[in-house]
Amino acid sequence: MPDLRPVGYVIGLLVAALGATMLFPMGLDWMAGDPHWQVYLECTIISCAGGGFTALACASGTGKGLTLQQIFILTTGVWIMLPLFGALPLMLGAPFLSFTDAVFESVSGMTTTGTTVITGIENLPRGVILWRGILQWVGGLGIVIVAMLFLPVMKVGGMQFFRSEGFDTLGKVLPRAMDISAALVQIYVLLTVACAITFLGLGMSGYEAVVNALATISTGGYATSDASFSIYGAGAQYAAVVFMILGSLPFIRFLQAMQGNVVPLWHDPQVRAYLRWTGYAVGAVTAYEVVARDRAFWPMLQEASFNIVSVFSGTGFTSTDLSKWGTFPFVILILVGLIGGCTSSTGCSVKVFRYLILFEAIRVQIRRLHNPAAVNPMRYEGRPVGEDVLNSVIVFFTMFILTLGVLTVGLSMTGLATKSALTAAWTSIANVGVVFGPDVGSSGAVHQFPTSAKWLMVAGMLVGRLELLSVYVLLMPRFWRG
Repeated sequence: MPDLRPVGYVIGLLVAALGATMLFPMGLDWMAGDPHWQVYLECTIISCAGGGFTALACASGTGKGLTLQQIFILTTGVWIMLPLFGALPLMLGAPFLSFTDAVFESVSGMTTTGTTVITGIENLPRGVILWRGILQWVGGLGIVIVAMLFLPVMKVGGMQFFRSEGFDTLGKVLPRAMDISAALVQIYVLLTVACAITFLGLGMSGYEAVVNALATISTGGYATSDASFSIYGAGAQYAAVVFMILGSLPFIRFLQAMQGNVVPLWHDPQVRAYLRWTGYAVGAVTAYEVVARDRAFWPMLQEASFNIVSVFSGTGFTSTDLSKWGTFPFVILILVGLIGGCTSSTGCSVKVFRYLILFEAIRVQIRRLHNPAAVNPMRYEGRPVGEDVLNSVIVFFTMFILTLGVLTVGLSMTGLATKSALTAAWTSIANVGVVFGPDVGSSGAVHQFPTSAKWLMVAGMLVGRLELLSVYVLLMPRFWRG
């Protein structure tokens, strides 16, 4: 049995830190004269005390560094415990959700999925809406740090490829993990501030600009109203497109750019493929709607650009009723949602890197069939791709498809219609946010879903956000004996 004290110590500190962030919505409600601020004060005390006492109780086990086994436990443990405490304000105060709905909303926020069970969002106290944005912002930053520091060491889904590249690159600039984390926080804050200022300049109120910026940079998608971004003009939507794309790009490249080296950002195969595929998807949907359905070009280009980028990045904002697009655009939405953003970004789903490795493996195999005597090594960015990386990527794809299928069947068994079950599984495992089907409310909320379906989606969101295998390994008895 592994020593869980170092894990408990870190989780305790993070829970206490999460509790401290509850002071922001508390302050907002207090300044507005809303007595709801007392709920956040109470939750702050509970979270800080619970996390602080846990850290103190486990402090005796912090003398050594974390083992690989402890890193796996910590990675999953953080994304289970933080949403539980994040759900407290949603249960004890407005909107007074049940335990299931509060956990669903909190998990959806922290995994940056963005699917909601709440309707009438604009009627909630502003502190609640800000808290939903904070949950996503914290989760987006957390997954970037996990992807940069932990997943390469854990060798999950081919991420070991980035262990040498990421740390060799950063080693010339940022030699320690704490320095890397501090730099990531700095970049994340700068992007968020820039996004908020842009939204403010385009007509949003200060409150709306901050909340939407938190949701945009984290690619989370919790908006300030049920209408999402449909209440804003073209300028705000195009600005959101830019910042959603920035949130989907590798943060390691932003670190290099801050040091004056912007060349790797543009030459990164992930970045170029992501931008290229986004252009293809937007162009295809726009052309289809203009030609086949006689839509006006410029309004359709705006609509397609915003919603395609929103789904591709896993943000989940909407500016229109996507169910009215037609079958072909619907297929495009599903496909881009299954691709997701770049590695080491707040983006979701499978990630562009893994598709590039898969396509390269197919290309090499075809060449070998054509000329078995030729030597055709697999390469990515000019570097050889090891057999362990390829195997990890193939295993990841296999487990992703199996998980998607099992989750779809499970959701169907709860009574959901086929389309609702399929898109609910898709949006959960890929952390996209939007759901389609007859069981979905007019605002896109899933409050009418059965309780069992909501818990299945919670499991899907957690597993998808944590790259599947880092969670599944905990289910193996051998892991706990090792």
